[in-house]
Amino acid sequence: MPAMSDADDWVIAAAMLNFPGQHDAPVDIWRAALDQVSRAGFTDVDPTDSWVRVADLTPSRLADFMDAVADAGLRIPAISTARRSVIDPESGDENLAYSHRVIDTAAALGARHVSLALMRPLTPAQQTALWFWTAPGPADPDDEATWRRAVTRFQELGAHAESVGVEISLELYEDTYLGTAAGAVRLVQDIGSPAVGINPDLGNLVRRYGPVEPWLEIISATAPYARYWHVKNYARAEDFTTGAAMTTPTSMALGVIDYRTAIAVAISAGFSGAFCVENYGGDGLSVSAGNRDYLRSILPQRHLPE
Repeated sequence: MPAMSDADDWVIAAAMLNFPGQHDAPVDIWRAALDQVSRAGFTDVDPTDSWVRVADLTPSRLADFMDAVADAGLRIPAISTARRSVIDPESGDENLAYSHRVIDTAAALGARHVSLALMRPLTPAQQTALWFWTAPGPADPDDEATWRRAVTRFQELGAHAESVGVEISLELYEDTYLGTAAGAVRLVQDIGSPAVGINPDLGNLVRRYGPVEPWLEIISATAPYARYWHVKNYARAEDFTTGAAMTTPTSMALGVIDYRTAIAVAISAGFSGAFCVENYGGDGLSVSAGNRDYLRSILPQRHLPE
């Protein structure tokens, strides 16, 4: 019989979104950031590449980085990338090469998951806005040739990932080919790689100003393909008479997404991967720690192999 395991066995990693870019910082700066993550009660961390691009560290710097991670008592289950679209019209080739390096680095560090996306760099307007998603950003074109480029490049990355024992999760993100549930499912099906699934980041879609798909429909469609899951939530207010909408970050328990239901749907569809808790604004690490504890409180027991 399989052994029973409680919710404490689910991997829940801290994102590093709340720390400034520190790629070129001395190792002591990394240690200070990782110590904060550890003191917040985390045992796992996702070194989000907006903080440190671990795939671009020299061998000696990577060794120093991993020493800092170990000294903080942390593990790395996943590496997430941001704004590195492999079909970016200006830097797609460079981002493809970078994504290959991320896969190799994940394998070398023993990380099972890599999160890739089709989001592009923030526009000047997004950089100056209080919340970047309130200003329009770049959108993927309605163009079959570009779609096929995305498919073939992710097929290439999927073959690489499969060869080194890594899984790729493609992150839901507005105005990209992963900006709707149907688009994300179609893309993964067209890719057709056993190593490529979906990161069903519902928050990226429900926060937009304007019409959004119901979150329950999104998770119901994408859950069968989910591998690694960024979780965060937003308060959302809509004026039915004008169509106006406003959103702001909040904790997982208080936002418009009912994660108790969303997670139950995902698990019933077979999801057993790791989570990464995120939050924008304020003391994001403390909010993320609260989100971790909320997750622990709603995750069911599950069967683990003996």
